[in-house]
Amino acid sequence: MELEIVAKALKELGHPTRLSIFKRLVRSGHNGISVGEVQEDLGIPGSTLSHHLSSLMSAGLITQRREGRVLYCVPQFEQLNGVLTFLQEECCADEELTN
Repeated sequence: MELEIVAKALKELGHPTRLSIFKRLVRSGHNGISVGEVQEDLGIPGSTLSHHLSSLMSAGLITQRREGRVLYCVPQFEQLNGVLTFLQEECCADEELTN
């Protein structure tokens, strides 16, 4: 995963409200959760929630799908795993092996 993509994802997750939203979406699993339910669960005004969801979408962390009149937000676990892998892939690479 490219440095710029990871930096964008971490920037968006660095905001407390967006991190709370993303954490709620991750909890919902692969099917996602309706925007209305996120708003109700977290007590975030609709316009504010929309702004934060847009930021998470621009980082590739979530997608949205519409079913009738209901808009669902779906966490993109592959993107999340890519960010986590990027952070961990060189862990301790410079340590000397002790055995």
